[in-house]
Amino acid sequence: MPYLMSGFPDHETSIAAAQAAADAGADLIELGVAFSDPLADGPVIHAAATAALQAGATPHRALAVCESVADRLPVVMMVYANVVMAAGAERYVQRAAAAGAAGLIVPDLPHDEAAPLREACDAEGLALVPLVAPTSRADRIREVGADARGFVYTVSLTGTTGERAELPPGLSDTVESVRAASELPVAVGFGIARPEQARQVGELADGVIVGSRVVRAAGEGGARAVGEVVSELAATLS
Repeated sequence: MPYLMSGFPDHETSIAAAQAAADAGADLIELGVAFSDPLADGPVIHAAATAALQAGATPHRALAVCESVADRLPVVMMVYANVVMAAGAERYVQRAAAAGAAGLIVPDLPHDEAAPLREACDAEGLALVPLVAPTSRADRIREVGADARGFVYTVSLTGTTGERAELPPGLSDTVESVRAASELPVAVGFGIARPEQARQVGELADGVIVGSRVVRAAGEGGARAVGEVVSELAATLS
């Protein structure tokens, strides 16, 4: 499940990269919407968001990237709350649905404030995918699991996104806690870059999300490089 930044390194290349990811065997694309203050993102994705904005990325153009590939595989928009609220929650959800999005991930939306957006997503057939952190209490994991749609995005570590040398030691316990709280698939992201890490996570979870390495490939080699990285990871998980 690769993460791509819409509009990075430019609009047309991000469309080509999404197509390349689909060609290479991605099961789902997490498509980032460029935002000026991406609190959950590490240096690679943060820099990509800045570059995308400088190249003319907008929320509307991000949905165009979604629409270009949504007939081939599910696309979940990773979008910050300010972007959604600036458009109006219902209007943004309607636009995302019209573009073929399968769901939304809003990393800075607290669970206690998510009900209105979740209801708007339900009305349009979109999944509002929640995030669970390794620091989440057991009762909070149960609450999030009960309200989850699509899958549960399990954050492997504290802090921001980015490639790490090792997987955190408590990851299996976190995944087990999420599985106990929800019957939905569990996907793990943050800190996964190498095929061996993807394989290890794939033994624990239903989905493996790789972001910084894929985004770095897009910046260095465009769609071709994205396809190569996704193909390598998909082969590891097949």
